[in-house]
Amino acid sequence: MDLQDQLKKLFPDHQFQEDLPELQAEEKKIFLQKEPILCKYEKKGRNGKPVTILENYNGTNEDLKLLAKDIKSKLGVGGSVKENSIVIQGNYRDKIMDILKNKGFNAKRVGG
Repeated sequence: MDLQDQLKKLFPDHQFQEDLPELQAEEKKIFLQKEPILCKYEKKGRNGKPVTILENYNGTNEDLKLLAKDIKSKLGVGGSVKENSIVIQGNYRDKIMDILKNKGFNAKRVGG
């Protein structure tokens, strides 16, 4: 006896609707651009703490925040979105470039 049979016994007057729309989690599409995203490493002016900065993204601010959230969750690090750039704590240029290439972005390493 499945759950629906049990519910029919408990509520005999209830009319069940068979064709309920299924709730599907739609994955947001992030704007893909043709120009490369610049991936920089920086320590200057941050008390010697290294950060990776992603610049040159032309999408909306919401897309930028979604991209930052995805990168931070995959790497397990902190970061923020400031002035149309993503700041990730630590030196993760190579890993971030791999993540961006898997998503379909062009990534360019800037600096040494």
